[in-house]
Amino acid sequence: MPPAVSPDHTLAHLLEHNATAHPDLPALSWRDGADWATLTWAEVNAAVARLAQGYAFLGLAPGDRALLMMGNRPEHWLSDLALVHIGAIPTTVYDTAAPEQVAYIVRHSRAKVAIVESAEVAAAWEPLVADPGTALESLVVVSGADPARGHLDYVPLAATPAGDAFERRHDLKPDDLLTVVYTSGTTGDPKGVAVTHRRMLANLAALNSLVDLPEHVDHICYLPLAHIAERDLGLYLPLLRASHVWMCDDPARLVETLRHVRPAQFFGVPRVWEKLTSALRAGIAALPEEYRSGIESAMEVGAEHTARLENGEPIPEDLAERFAAVGEPVLTPILEKVGLDRVVWASSASAPMPQDAVRFWAGLGVPIMDAWGLTESLGVATVNTPTAGFRLGSVGRPLDTVEVRVTEDGEVLLRGETVFDGYVDADGTVRSAADADGWFATGDIGRLDEDGHLWITDRKKEIIITSGGKNVSPALVENTLKEHPLVGQVYAHGDRRPYLVALVVPDREVTPVWAAARGIDTGGDWAELVAHPEVRAELERAVAEANARLNRAEQVKRHRVLVGEWGPDTGELTPSLKLRRRVIRDRYAAELNDLYGESTPLP
Repeated sequence: MPPAVSPDHTLAHLLEHNATAHPDLPALSWRDGADWATLTWAEVNAAVARLAQGYAFLGLAPGDRALLMMGNRPEHWLSDLALVHIGAIPTTVYDTAAPEQVAYIVRHSRAKVAIVESAEVAAAWEPLVADPGTALESLVVVSGADPARGHLDYVPLAATPAGDAFERRHDLKPDDLLTVVYTSGTTGDPKGVAVTHRRMLANLAALNSLVDLPEHVDHICYLPLAHIAERDLGLYLPLLRASHVWMCDDPARLVETLRHVRPAQFFGVPRVWEKLTSALRAGIAALPEEYRSGIESAMEVGAEHTARLENGEPIPEDLAERFAAVGEPVLTPILEKVGLDRVVWASSASAPMPQDAVRFWAGLGVPIMDAWGLTESLGVATVNTPTAGFRLGSVGRPLDTVEVRVTEDGEVLLRGETVFDGYVDADGTVRSAADADGWFATGDIGRLDEDGHLWITDRKKEIIITSGGKNVSPALVENTLKEHPLVGQVYAHGDRRPYLVALVVPDREVTPVWAAARGIDTGGDWAELVAHPEVRAELERAVAEANARLNRAEQVKRHRVLVGEWGPDTGELTPSLKLRRRVIRDRYAAELNDLYGESTPLP
């Protein structure tokens, strides 16, 4: 059982408890060549103690800031905890952050130490150490450190004998900063969100009480630890649950890791669920007709079973029998393909979930429990749960620690013990972002239904207002288009314009399978396939079908099909895989203008 969390505790209490109560249980695993290496909770405690002494040796004192820029590797996870235990305040910087964003965070945070993954990454940080405008004194490099360039090597640091620095953990106070998480954002400078031990522990306790999961449940840590979701689920919550964390350092190997671990819980942002959906659909589409029809019939039973659960209705005996009859022989083998055959808690957050994908997984007997929150709410603020009732398409009910209110113009406000204290200014002070009554304006637009479920429709700043004065949710338009299996990514545009246009990126998993079934062979040339008349005609039908379900102001009048897929590396997506609308708008200005028959700059 997780330890009881009291208002006097800090995160250090959780590690101490696990090292004592569960010393031999696996805590942290990562790929070591072809095999997996593992540390137990006792070994994690010892490693954190050694690192704590090493980082203290660099001069880090309680309250000092430290920055980490690494992928999902053990050194990242262990260093974060070590910094916390000596009273320092860690911040992870997205490894896809632009140089100017890194420089801004270095200056704003006044960090004294940075820990980075490699000499290649360190090269971008070296000028910041030499810059008199920063407080950066030391650069620790995990792999390939070069002392001639002022790098400190992580290996001897990890081997530093344990000393009294680790005992600073007993001096931590609940209202001390646990971390500062910088918002990724799509415009403007990142904001530093203050996260205290007290508020995070309250959040962990509230989350843990919502779902009945196996003890010491496995968790795959694959999203950036700079994001509050993975920081909660992959670093802090495992300390409360004494979970086994599996580090996946390459998102391309996520399915491989899922198949190895076969976790009981899995969190994916919508883009991850979309990719898993596309992969499974492509596999099903390649099967002979008799197998496909059998799977479709089984998924109808799964969808019926999920609908009963969603409505809180008892499962009739005949439905239970039919579901059992198709589960093991038909649905389970499909789920095994992506390692989700044992999942009992599947969840999503960060952006609107396409309902076509939600329905697909419901048919497999896996309802995806959508949640909602922000960095400022320390992650989850509302969540669907199997036991307390859920509504597919909603983001669930508020945690017990949060109040939710919706203003007349639809903006969602939050207040409660798991809402942040404020933003950290450059001088280290924390500036409240709440109004006089304690309400924080989230910038999201939504509504509360009669059962208390919250439905998020869009970001307030992203609402499209056409030249005719109509308010349009781009996310609604984009997700409606993405219900067609050939549509992978969409950007809807039309602010201050007479009608909407869209950029459409075909799905790289489904499109080749769809084409092969129709005898279309381009020899693996993706650009040629995207340009094929039959593919273009099908995408035209996809837009027409979506328009038939949208109101007049929401309909896409013209669209452009693109060849390249968007991602964090190319800049069109945030590290949490949300659209960077300003980047897309600016990058494709010519294409968007052309859709309006113009050559003038976009507004």
